[in-house]
Amino acid sequence: MALTKEYKKNHFTYAEYKAWGEDERWELIKGEAFSMSPAPGTNHQRVSGILFNSIFNFLESKPCQVFSAPFDIFLPEEDENTNKISTIVQPDITVICDKSKLNEKGCTGAPDIVIEILSPTSASRDQIVKRDLYERKGVKEYWIVDPAGKIVWKYVLKNNVYGKPAVFDYKRTPSMDILPDLRINLRKVFDMENYDESANERQPGYSLRSQGNRL
Repeated sequence: MALTKEYKKNHFTYAEYKAWGEDERWELIKGEAFSMSPAPGTNHQRVSGILFNSIFNFLESKPCQVFSAPFDIFLPEEDENTNKISTIVQPDITVICDKSKLNEKGCTGAPDIVIEILSPTSASRDQIVKRDLYERKGVKEYWIVDPAGKIVWKYVLKNNVYGKPAVFDYKRTPSMDILPDLRINLRKVFDMENYDESANERQPGYSLRSQGNRL
């Protein structure tokens, strides 16, 4: 499809979106089309896979379901019918507990949990645009995962707003408010299980951030 990476001239809806080819991935946010190409890098996909598997295994025989991108989340405004929906996103990972929101096209309405994994092309959109969108649409819990910085920001919806996020580094094993018995091993997520911090701290000029920047 001949669109620029972030095309803001026209207002797109699901009527156009569903006609676009499957060779490219796009998101619509308030009618603006955002390219999801190029595909995420190797580290992004590894982090996504570990998180997905942890959640998937935990949810076995439980009512909630987890999905990974590409998976369409339709977030209509009150006056939008299906073809007029102007916000369709593809979060890296979503957890949905209300089965009535699911159909073969994806999910219509706010998931219970959304996880976005930062990449250079999506970082500002995930941290600003999507954070505001998910808050407005009532996503109960929003995690932003930074593989380079080895940090997770966790937003929880209270009184219809996200407050100050809880921040976790790779040493932590945070839980999800909606799934409190599920603990996420961030050492495993960020491939730090064999990292000897005490030994590396003795090396002149070493820092964890410099290691992260090499990934």
